[in-house]
Amino acid sequence: MFLNFLELPFQLMLLGMEAQAVIGLRIGKIADGGPAAMLEAHRMVTEKVSALAEAAGTLMGGGSAQTVVRRYRSHVQANEARLLGSVAGSR
Repeated sequence: MFLNFLELPFQLMLLGMEAQAVIGLRIGKIADGGPAAMLEAHRMVTEKVSALAEAAGTLMGGGSAQTVVRRYRSHVQANEARLLGSVAGSR
């Protein structure tokens, strides 16, 4: 029971740390400028709107906060992998 109580705060902590890494990668990509920066800025905004709609749908459908956080983490991790791949490919 006690471990279940700690699961959501732990997942939120991980989400925060992972999101900070992605923010750093995105800042670097945007700072480089050019068409890739514009694409990244546009992608960032559209992803936020999409994630909000997805989270609202999950909660309205009876889903839990844990489900929402788990899904957000998967999106953040996918962005990190994509951005790290583009950093490696540009060198």
